[in-house]
Amino acid sequence: MTKFRPCIDIHNGQVKQIVGGTLSDDGAGLKENFVADASAAEFAQRYQQDALRGGHVIQLGPGNREAAISALEAWPNGLQLGGGVTIKNAAEWIEAGASQVIVTSWLFDQDGRFRMDRLKQLSEEIGRERLVVDLSCRRTDAGWTVAMNRWQTLTDMEVTKESLDSMAEYCAEYLIHAADVEGLCGGVDIELVQLLGDWAGIPMTYAGGVGSMKDILVVDEQSGGNVDITVGSALDIFGGSGVKYEELVVWNQR
Repeated sequence: MTKFRPCIDIHNGQVKQIVGGTLSDDGAGLKENFVADASAAEFAQRYQQDALRGGHVIQLGPGNREAAISALEAWPNGLQLGGGVTIKNAAEWIEAGASQVIVTSWLFDQDGRFRMDRLKQLSEEIGRERLVVDLSCRRTDAGWTVAMNRWQTLTDMEVTKESLDSMAEYCAEYLIHAADVEGLCGGVDIELVQLLGDWAGIPMTYAGGVGSMKDILVVDEQSGGNVDITVGSALDIFGGSGVKYEELVVWNQR
């Protein structure tokens, strides 16, 4: 059964919800859907109280280390950590309280070519069970192409059953943001959800486009319950009106 996984997206030290495709290095054109008054640590405490395991803290660019660490300290070993993770700091994040680290950009060279050797090296360094591979992607003529550097740079990797197979033995989970619909609350990418659900090799969490509880049902049905989901801008605790947080807590208790 599809489960709800909570998120804490941090930008410039604050918990925010943004339109994924507008995130860039210089900040020009950034569209913010929501900026929280509550801290990252307060969100972590709330998730812990409601036993919502498997969520993630994502650092959207620099200047977020302090806020991220505060969230991990608020719920030790209860949240995954992503954003700027490399082999140099992965173990440090786990020591800081992350249940697992999430990695994307470091697995590619500066030209966007996938480095399987880096994945194997990191998996050996921290242990497969501690590693989540982020395959956040954008729609292209080829299907879905993994994007790195805050979803701005397309890589040479396509999200296919073959690519999912090739990496699964080195990581515990996949996190997949559909970057083109992220933050728009206009519905999920059903074809991508179907692809992931048909594969179903290791646990996966899908993010992007959820606008209502109907979309949660769609993911559950179209993935055969094999894909978990996170909800951002539509969620009432993030200023949205399409999905109530308490509904999702109840959903996970079924």
